[in-house]
Amino acid sequence: MGESFGAWTMGNDRAILPLVSSANIACGFHAGDPTTIAETVSLAIEAGVAVGAHPSYPDIQGFGRREMSLSSKEIRDAVVYQVSALKGICESLGGRLHHVKPHGALYNRAARDPEAAEAIADAVASVDGGLFVYGLSGGDLVSAAESAGLRTASEVFADRNYMPDGTLTPRSRPDALITSAEQAADRALSMARDSEVSSVEGTVVKVRSETICIHGDGPHALEFARAIRSALDLAEIEVKAP
Repeated sequence: MGESFGAWTMGNDRAILPLVSSANIACGFHAGDPTTIAETVSLAIEAGVAVGAHPSYPDIQGFGRREMSLSSKEIRDAVVYQVSALKGICESLGGRLHHVKPHGALYNRAARDPEAAEAIADAVASVDGGLFVYGLSGGDLVSAAESAGLRTASEVFADRNYMPDGTLTPRSRPDALITSAEQAADRALSMARDSEVSSVEGTVVKVRSETICIHGDGPHALEFARAIRSALDLAEIEVKAP
């Protein structure tokens, strides 16, 4: 959330916030300007939603979804910078930062690159050791954060397809995204209740589902959020931040 920039509007944050328990808010490196970020944080606090920093590579033009060859130190410094900014904004508005979830290509790298994962975990711990870290279920970031003494939430994706090894299907592939709200709701329910999801090859992937992601920039994000929340409510699965 908070990914609008100047006169450019992205997402429908105000309508989605009542349906979720955590919000990952852009920190300015891939999207978001100071006013948009502050307004989104304020809306999240008002809605009782846990505020998370969503740090990324410094890649506004590529929306943070292009791989960049940053060193471990550069990753650590970039994450410290962004998390500190969101923490300060939260506190200036009477709230508190709850968690950190990397964005886009940085998130995917941290799921499979132990050095990048350790750099992010170290950055978060150095800013605030009480923060949660959200990372891909089974990925290196969750392990690195736990080793750093941080609390974690293993994340699954309702609007993305999975590879057989449990990683997300690359966005370069035509089958990367789930396009049906009904299918997204069914997958969310399966992951939350049964701890499994079908891969693009039809195999079963075991997951640890502690938080479910919906991308706010998706064209049908609000429809997906409503369908998923309805499915979870009907199954009497409580939705709350860790």
